[in-house]
Amino acid sequence: MNYRNLTRNIYSVLIYRLLIIMILFSLARIGFFIYNRDLLSPATFSQFITMMRGGLLFDLSAVLYLNAFFILMSIVPFDIRYSGIWQTVIKYYYLIANGFALALNGADFVYFRFALKRATSEVFKSFGNEQNLGRLGFKFIIDYWQVTLFTLILISLMVYLYGRVRCEKPLSKRRFIYFGVNFALVFVVLGLMIGGMRGGFKHSTRPINISNAARFANTPDNVGIVLNTPFSIIRTSNKRVKTMPDYAFFDKNAVADIYTTLYMPDTTKKFKPMNVVVLILESFGKEYIGELNRDLDEGRYAGYTPFLDSIIREGLTFDVSIANGRKSIDAIPSILASVPSLGVPYIISPYSNNRINGIADLLRRKGYNTAFFHGAANGSMGFDSFTRIAGFERYFGLNEFNNREYYDGMWGIWDEPFLQFFADSLNSFKQPFLASVFTLSSHHPFKVPEQYTGKFKKGPSPILETIGYTDYALRKFFSRISDKPWFNNTLFVITADHANEPVHSEYSNDYGNYSVPIVFYAPGSTLHGERNVVAQQIDIMPTILRYLNYDNEFVAFGNDLFDDSYQHFVFNTANGNYHLYMGDYLLIMEGESVSAMYNYKTDKMLTKNILGTVPEIQKEMEIRVKAVMQVYSYRLKYNKMTPGADQLIAGQ
Repeated sequence: MNYRNLTRNIYSVLIYRLLIIMILFSLARIGFFIYNRDLLSPATFSQFITMMRGGLLFDLSAVLYLNAFFILMSIVPFDIRYSGIWQTVIKYYYLIANGFALALNGADFVYFRFALKRATSEVFKSFGNEQNLGRLGFKFIIDYWQVTLFTLILISLMVYLYGRVRCEKPLSKRRFIYFGVNFALVFVVLGLMIGGMRGGFKHSTRPINISNAARFANTPDNVGIVLNTPFSIIRTSNKRVKTMPDYAFFDKNAVADIYTTLYMPDTTKKFKPMNVVVLILESFGKEYIGELNRDLDEGRYAGYTPFLDSIIREGLTFDVSIANGRKSIDAIPSILASVPSLGVPYIISPYSNNRINGIADLLRRKGYNTAFFHGAANGSMGFDSFTRIAGFERYFGLNEFNNREYYDGMWGIWDEPFLQFFADSLNSFKQPFLASVFTLSSHHPFKVPEQYTGKFKKGPSPILETIGYTDYALRKFFSRISDKPWFNNTLFVITADHANEPVHSEYSNDYGNYSVPIVFYAPGSTLHGERNVVAQQIDIMPTILRYLNYDNEFVAFGNDLFDDSYQHFVFNTANGNYHLYMGDYLLIMEGESVSAMYNYKTDKMLTKNILGTVPEIQKEMEIRVKAVMQVYSYRLKYNKMTPGADQLIAGQ
């Protein structure tokens, strides 16, 4: 095939036309940076190149979504694709779809200056009730003429470059081979499209979303440089965060008296620069831990975690401890930033690039070194991106461990060697430090390393053997660090991302399915015993900060578990409903109506609906649910998740 035939080949032309949009998206990114540079954090040339390079991943995904019809119509393995009508139809689809995408990118130059984040699908709801959109749009075009002109130049380039190359029908005498090859290429192209849309082919990597952009940005404020607007809208168009209406709280004080998320510093106490280590155990439901179930099986239950039991006996735990979600991606924001996931996991919600008070960000301001460890492939679950947003300086994953000898063949590094790696890393860190590790071996397919076959107690569920293995890995981790000089100046927090398969009927309900351990352990301290307090994952961050006497304001959706001056409560969503635990009671709310209420302490199977029998408590809990959802909705929607944004007037 000569050069002319190659350049007129329909696949070459297809690649050329997709590259046009990729290049124009990059030019739009540069324009976005220049136009909004006064709102963005400083970046070196190297950091800017990293953001540009990372942006290609999101551009490719957006371009493939936008041009899926164009691509499919171009690779149809029949000669009709060369006809004039066919080519005209796909040409105008290409120009309209991509022209609209470039216009969205341009409009976001200005929107970003008000929202401080890329537009998501939420923007259409925000302007959905405007009656004068036409007039507003025209004024926008005139007032921001520089952006309008830049966008028109990009669209003009697209139109001009599209027509520079045309495909031609090849002459082929071997028609059978010709159609066979073209038919096979359909599946090749489809496979490549799926990989490009997802952002990769690895089974352990979720399809990329807007939170993944933090992986390439030098600061959370610069995430908008990495993203493009069509991608942000596409990836959030079917992500709905459960919200409630603004009910009856028209005075900000009425809401604040019931539920406040703004923590003020106690200036009478001196900050304690203790090290903080947060261990997040994969699928470690509370049910599996003997020390937290002393009454189970009529007092005969031993559990599967002998070492963790010994830590619990030396530390402090809580009568009731609940996860704020059922997935790992629910847990990370809850534990490390006190941001729950209500309905849609926060990490993949339209608000995942909001400015937040992650515990790492707050402690970095006090001189802490911060690091997050997860033995899976870098990028798995989007943890590397979110922990960057939460303020962690360093991320240690499969790449940093850098030894495939200990790869489990499915998810990442076995817990024992990875926790030893974690221990050795802690020993090298300068104090004070904040470090968190997320284990992974107690995950389906629930295998243990070959050398430990038969070593750990099995039970009615296959996960239980791996729980024993991870508990053993924890024992070796603590053995490795217990004689180090920093150990006695460290607060350890041990929890789980979520529960897993229940073994006992007492845990086969909405209460048991969300029960996880929350343990505070500080060697030589007074943190001992069990507090008769309901606790949740989002309580961990404010409790740590208050224990350290953190002396700055911060926003957290959870409670300080050591503060007895107010009524503690827990909230989450289950089966599409809102759940609130307070005292001995669980209130379930469907939308705006209360549907059930249980005394989960005495009715462990949640079989007796006592709705209406304790009206005063029920009313108090109902008001609290509404206040929580109003504050949560407001702070997410308006990007008010840091101090200085406590004006919670309904309808604002």
